Amino acid sequence: MRFSHLLAGGLCLMAATPALAQEETTPPPPVTVTGSVGLVSDYRFRGVSQSDRNLAVQGGVTIAHESGLYIGTWGSNLAGWGTFGGANMELDLIAGYKLPVGGGTLDVGATWYMYPSGFDNTDFIEPYVKLSGTLGPASLTAGVAYAPKQEALGAWSSTGAIAANVDYDNGIGYDNPGDKNDNLYLWGDAAAAIPNTGLTAKAHIGYSNGNKGLGPFATSVAPTGEYFDWLIGADYAIKGTPLTLGVAYTDTDISKADSAYLQPSFSKGQDGAGTIAGATVVFSLTAAF
Repeated sequence: MRFSHLLAGGLCLMAATPALAQEETTPPPPVTVTGSVGLVSDYRFRGVSQSDRNLAVQGGVTIAHESGLYIGTWGSNLAGWGTFGGANMELDLIAGYKLPVGGGTLDVGATWYMYPSGFDNTDFIEPYVKLSGTLGPASLTAGVAYAPKQEALGAWSSTGAIAANVDYDNGIGYDNPGDKNDNLYLWGDAAAAIPNTGLTAKAHIGYSNGNKGLGPFATSVAPTGEYFDWLIGADYAIKGTPLTLGVAYTDTDISKADSAYLQPSFSKGQDGAGTIAGATVVFSLTAAF
């Protein structure tokens, strides 16, 4: 149907006068579908590796209505610290509403973080509000995400050593089982295209405030309770293709001393032999559609 409509429209334009051709425009569709698939050298969530500093395959789809309503989903493989169970996969379900405000856009929505076939009490919901706009050549975004009290965010184990000795099958061994907590995340993003290069410079800073400990099955959204994360990098759009190459330097202010109490869960391979919150360079290859 859409192809036939465009073909007929094209034939009409060929027969039209130049003035009429300039006046006619194709209205945007009421519903748009966009998405991407990609490969990253390390899946960093708010500065902390979720893939044990290894490769991750990621992808997502968003369906948006002209009214501003949208729904979407995004997924990635997981590894490293924490015990999610099931497929060791993160699957996010997203819904929200965008509306123009001044010269920018206000985006209000929520993300449901889930782990297919995994443990139910590691799932949690996180509402968010984002305000985006432009300043000169730069695109700017400021956001706040607040997850209300939930078991997934609780400090069930105060140390990694306690979490490492929990009997997950029977749900015993925690020093504070069933605890519920909330989590706050504030962030700002900036991006600016470099003319005639295909390059876009990008930067990010975020602040996390949540439970100081580990939740059920040794998971945590805010390791050490309170920390900053940041990123600086660039993306290169390969001309004539839907591909984008990315490189970014990312880090947190979580020191080895700050994270020591989380050992061995807060470490590479859960063996106490390293940190997954230290500085690193992340490479990515993404295809948009």
